[in-house]
Amino acid sequence: MRVVRQFSGGKPSGFTLIELMVVLMLIGIMTAVIIPEMQGTYQDAILRATCRELINACDLAASRSISLNQIHRVLLDVRTGKYVLEKRVHGGEAEGAFVPVKDVPGAQGELDKRIAVEVRHANVGPAQEYQRPAAGQAQMDRTAAAAGGEANGDLAAEEGITFYPDGTADAREILLRDPAGFRLGLHLNPVTGHLRVIELERK
Repeated sequence: MRVVRQFSGGKPSGFTLIELMVVLMLIGIMTAVIIPEMQGTYQDAILRATCRELINACDLAASRSISLNQIHRVLLDVRTGKYVLEKRVHGGEAEGAFVPVKDVPGAQGELDKRIAVEVRHANVGPAQEYQRPAAGQAQMDRTAAAAGGEANGDLAAEEGITFYPDGTADAREILLRDPAGFRLGLHLNPVTGHLRVIELERK
């Protein structure tokens, strides 16, 4: 079989069925190579967007804790991916309890369900063990905050990440993993309250 094309010069030219098959085969090979790469890029984008969302939530909690001189925490449900920013109540019958922060952009949200999340204590130990000189009151606040977290009941205390008015925070590590096994780690420095992103090996 031969497909003939007529050019302006009047000379016929064409290509064979074999040539068509070769071209289609090359297109198939290129598609098979490119599509997985595109999927990996898309999943990586989702993973990093989830990482950024968590960082924004923790940064909001840290900044409000310092500016308002009030303990805040990010309560994260690793099963559903939902998170909410809470503040510790001062005075009244609810003294020491946590209530959700309302009417603040970024105070609550839901992470992408395709990303698995794990929260654990960092190797350096929880922030409750960190104490500056003359920081006795801050230490008392930490103890009360931990008690309030357990009393709140929705999530286990270790799933709450607490930030304190002196700029410190609970020492936590957050592990994010996408369906392809690519991982990112978030390390929360208990002294500075800052998160550091760590690239982890695929698992």
